[in-house]
Amino acid sequence: MILVTGGLGFIGSHTAKALHDLGQSCVLTRHRHGDLPSYPEPVAVEQVDLTDTAAVLALGQWHQITGIVHLAAPTHDQLSVADELEAGVRILCNVLRAAQAWSVRRVTVASTIGMYAGAHGNPLREDMPLPVATPHPIPAAKKAAESFGALIAAAGGFEVAYARIGAIWGPLGRPESPFFAAPRLIHAAVAGEPPDFTPPRAVLHANDGIDMLYAKDCGRALAVLQTAERLNHQVYNVGSGTATTNREVAAAVMQAVPEADVTMPEGRTSEALYLDTTRLRNDTGFEPAWDLTAAVRDYLTWLRAGNAR
Repeated sequence: MILVTGGLGFIGSHTAKALHDLGQSCVLTRHRHGDLPSYPEPVAVEQVDLTDTAAVLALGQWHQITGIVHLAAPTHDQLSVADELEAGVRILCNVLRAAQAWSVRRVTVASTIGMYAGAHGNPLREDMPLPVATPHPIPAAKKAAESFGALIAAAGGFEVAYARIGAIWGPLGRPESPFFAAPRLIHAAVAGEPPDFTPPRAVLHANDGIDMLYAKDCGRALAVLQTAERLNHQVYNVGSGTATTNREVAAAVMQAVPEADVTMPEGRTSEALYLDTTRLRNDTGFEPAWDLTAAVRDYLTWLRAGNAR
């Protein structure tokens, strides 16, 4: 059974579905009470405070856990930077303690494309030098986690794989992102309104680009990383392997919704960076199944069915 921390979240939900499709049973963690989405059997859901070491270890008393996909993170908007970093470290250490106690084979840990902020080169490769300094607490925490997590795993006798995840979008995702325009354009099209790019919202330009991966593909990538028979590396980029511009997204939205207003500022803020996904492709066989046109239509269909986050 695979433990998916944060398994009821955006990426976690798609990862749990992908693991199920691969024939894996899962136990998903959640931090608060609330309505549960429907999951096919065999999926178990446990409410647990991941900062509580005893509560995390207790999961192994109820479930025969053989692997872990760690996606849970502290609630960023409710904590100070210091508290957020402290909670994130405690959660990861508890997950890795549990991995050792349960003798799991592999732990897959969510990292971020933000690790490459300030790095030089395109595409972004897992072995490229990374600046020590970082402008945001999330990549700061991930840099530290990749370092000490590897030490804990080596001492504990299990594998750890870090997934540096690109710009993920699609069902269950947030309606807008400060880094790319796809969610904002699609939600605006469904609402029949022009997208809002006025401050204090992030001003995104038509020729800005980033490595975008549809959420369903992201879940499948993490699932095959977790279940691959053999991994040759400890760090993997998870993305499409190409840069998609906001202009390309706008064109796909217009193709699906011809009457949509997808006007956005012209120009470019920065170079369109993308992830080198050679490692992921070679070690797992992963290739994105959703092209931009199909993904936009799928997301529009999901939103029009009355779904929301």
